[in-house]
Amino acid sequence: MRREPTDAEARLWWFLCRNTTGFRLRRQEPIGPYIVDFACRPRRLIVEIDGATHDSDEVAEQDRIRSAWLQARGWHVLRFTDDEVADDIDAVMDTICLALERPRTS
Repeated sequence: MRREPTDAEARLWWFLCRNTTGFRLRRQEPIGPYIVDFACRPRRLIVEIDGATHDSDEVAEQDRIRSAWLQARGWHVLRFTDDEVADDIDAVMDTICLALERPRTS
């Protein structure tokens, strides 16, 4: 089930749709038991945007478990905060583009 994006997700999606790397990312992509914010399947890259609720110890632990599960299956997980997307979208996009351009190993 797709939900309405947060402001940070909508902002990042706008930039991702205009990236020049040649790789397509999908929003709200199901992977195993999870639905990730953004994923590029050919590059095995996941981008997650964490809001204020991710600051709690309980949610941070759930994020750690989720990331470990995904990484164990060959995915590279990038996490950014809402503030990073709002305050420095260029740095966020640079990090994502570098990850997309990096050769992936199995």
